[in-house]
Amino acid sequence: MSTGFVSVAYVVASVLFILSLGGLSHQESARRGNFYGIAGILIAVGATIASVSMGIAGIASIVIAILIGAGVGMFLANRVEMTQMPQLVALLHSFVGLAAVFVGFSGYLDPLVVTHGAEHTIKLVEVFLGIFIGAITFTGSLIACGKLDGRISSSALTLPGRHLMNLIALGFTLLLGAWFLGADTTAGGMLPLIIMTVVASILGVHLILAIGGADMPVVVSMLNSYSGWAAASIGFMLGNDLLIVTGALVGSSGAILSYIMCRAMNRSFISVILGGFGQTSNGASAVVDSDLTVQESSIEDVCEELNSSESVIIVPGYGMAVAQAQNAVGEITKLLRDKGVTVRFGIHPVAGRLPGHMNVLLAEAKVPYDIVLEMDEINDDFPTTDVVLVIGANDTVNPAAMEDPNSPIAGMPVMEVWKARQVVVLKRGMASGYAGVENPLFFKENTRMLFGDAKDSVDKLLGGLRSA
Repeated sequence: MSTGFVSVAYVVASVLFILSLGGLSHQESARRGNFYGIAGILIAVGATIASVSMGIAGIASIVIAILIGAGVGMFLANRVEMTQMPQLVALLHSFVGLAAVFVGFSGYLDPLVVTHGAEHTIKLVEVFLGIFIGAITFTGSLIACGKLDGRISSSALTLPGRHLMNLIALGFTLLLGAWFLGADTTAGGMLPLIIMTVVASILGVHLILAIGGADMPVVVSMLNSYSGWAAASIGFMLGNDLLIVTGALVGSSGAILSYIMCRAMNRSFISVILGGFGQTSNGASAVVDSDLTVQESSIEDVCEELNSSESVIIVPGYGMAVAQAQNAVGEITKLLRDKGVTVRFGIHPVAGRLPGHMNVLLAEAKVPYDIVLEMDEINDDFPTTDVVLVIGANDTVNPAAMEDPNSPIAGMPVMEVWKARQVVVLKRGMASGYAGVENPLFFKENTRMLFGDAKDSVDKLLGGLRSA
């Protein structure tokens, strides 16, 4: 395929990627956005393969590798539950980072184009940055995946002098960069490059270990941004315009999303991405009075409350996703609306450990888009709401964020469900949420606890409402 046709194909693919991002910004157009992205990838891969001058055998080996990778990816993705999607996303980011490292070393050892002078120096900087960002992304993503999956403790690792250690690592990396750029031969540049890769890998581990589980959704988004910048850097090294554009799109959109999430959670953007830099501890979090007791409810009582209500807000959380109760929740919503009850959903920006997690589940349950509202859109309506049904949420409805200045989640905007006339919490038990903070909501006078598996409880509620 001629260079002109490849360039046109890359432009078309870039446009499709931009349209994909635009489509994914709204629930109504998300499916169309996914199709745009798939089409863009197919065009990009096809054009790239067609432009390779490796003979039939070389092209065949690339196609076989793509098919094997696609087959493994489809097999694993189909086996992953929606509840495991955050872990999968983090794991996929690690693959991008590792690929950047491999391509960086390959491009250095066997460059596609021989460069000289200033152009050669720029090329070396691109290689160095691509490997550095890729190594951080690789190890950092693995740690994030482990934390999300519960294989690694979600608590922040706060080593003495950890910020100084990060600063020393960055300073040492700069020295290695100078050594690398000053090397006269490829063999001479390999040692500083390998040492830098090890340092960056350790830095990636330390940065993410120092971030608590409550901030992990932001971390996953930020790692997405890192993988994009790594891809863009490698694109410059390879002279691939499409990789540059795609990497820049992923990098910038990931960074913007991370910033928006930090604002929604009242977190410092710089603090989160730099492993908690600038964070201060206000002391020990206040402990809920041990003399307080919870008030339990029954299926019959909750059904009666819902049937006698004029307005209901449902606040889903990770527990709903784990129990796969979204379809029954969708049926309850339809049933109540048919009875004349105003039903809406309140979605916290990080509910489910990943932006849009709850939105996807509710769309799967065919809940109308217009009644699914974000936290900022619905928080002011809780005082005029009859019943709030909290399904598997914990940290996102924790009043300690507003009432306890010493809490680890202090200042984080939450769904102010306790302001409603009646709150019903569907939960397995009294365990703390992902942030490890006890929830005073469970002990408030207007809160009733409905213990048990969310799917089982929701199914019983649905049966009770149908028979009423």
